[in-house]
Amino acid sequence: MRKVISVDRKRLPTEQDEAVIVNRWHPDIPMIAEVKPGESFRVECFDWTGGQINNDDSANDIRDVNLAPCHHLSGPVGVTGAEPGDIIVVDILDIGVFDDERWGYTGIFSKEKFGGFLTDYFHKTAKAVWDFNGIFATSRHIPNLRFAGLTHPGIVGCLPSHELLKRWNDREAALIATDPKRVPPLALPPNPQDVILGKLKGAALEQAGREGARTVPPREHGGNCDIKNLCRGSRIYLPVYVKGGGIVVGDLHFSQGDGEITFCGAIEMSGWVDMHVDLIKGGCNKYGIGQAMFQPGPVDPNYSDYLVFEGISVEDDGTQRYLDVTLAYKQACMNAVNYLKKFGYSGEQAYTILSCAPVEGHVSSVVDIPNACVAVQIPTAIFDFDIRPNAKGPSRQVKTSDLAFET
Repeated sequence: MRKVISVDRKRLPTEQDEAVIVNRWHPDIPMIAEVKPGESFRVECFDWTGGQINNDDSANDIRDVNLAPCHHLSGPVGVTGAEPGDIIVVDILDIGVFDDERWGYTGIFSKEKFGGFLTDYFHKTAKAVWDFNGIFATSRHIPNLRFAGLTHPGIVGCLPSHELLKRWNDREAALIATDPKRVPPLALPPNPQDVILGKLKGAALEQAGREGARTVPPREHGGNCDIKNLCRGSRIYLPVYVKGGGIVVGDLHFSQGDGEITFCGAIEMSGWVDMHVDLIKGGCNKYGIGQAMFQPGPVDPNYSDYLVFEGISVEDDGTQRYLDVTLAYKQACMNAVNYLKKFGYSGEQAYTILSCAPVEGHVSSVVDIPNACVAVQIPTAIFDFDIRPNAKGPSRQVKTSDLAFET
């Protein structure tokens, strides 16, 4: 299989021999490689921070991480014959870690650094380091836990057109204007600081740096969807907006729970992706597709027994909200966190488990006014003790340890 993008992890993303890294979305980024419909190929990727996080017992690197670059992604890879209105079909054939880097990490960020889904409950900067043994992950920072990973790219998408890019920037700027001083911010506007746009140089790079969309949110083209089921064997349908399409991929995850709730909430890793591409000419009009789609792959951890925590749209102080799914999901997560704390886990450990273990999140009901109902499902088999309720009550089963915190 042809390797179209290689990364040298001993060098910074800005020091690669080939300009294979991008960290903004912009239509003018030149293709770094080209593949033909029907071809299979390999892409290597940094972890999303570009190698800023260490395998150690301190969260100072999480505290000090430079977030201006956003994600360090590999690409763009052009597809021969792809034109706006087509659909590029991407099959995820395989994903793996580098043999000399069989570990990953999960982080809890401060509110000032975007926080996470439960940032109002968890303020400490923290980190868990995970070791990989085949398909399984364990952590010295979270004992009595072992689970199979559902490895996937957090980000995959095609380059936007100038028109689509303007639409993104305009709507996100309008949102920011409603509360421009909010912490964390409502959205991230273009920022030329630490921009990397592959082979784009000089005045063109400066212009694109002022316009390029940040890689944090998902958008119509795919992007940072963080869908854990977009794993080995998945098939992705990406709308084409520029000639060649420009496939960009990265932010690889060894495992993730639905929602990736701590923000840096998957088990982040560097590694490689094997992909196969085909092309559906005029596919967007043929099928009425205006946003990326995918089919899940057949590979899935075989967990069948879950403990399910419900959440409804009622604030902690008892204030009733109307069909608020986001609030209901927060309440379900906190119900699960408070439950796991009874077995000796810290709140931060429980928060991390929900974020990166193969936890299922489901919107169960959005019609039973006034409460939306959401379910967070934790596989019971990932623990080496029984977490189900019984008449004797929970016993402290967890060995004494905790996440790595900042000093």
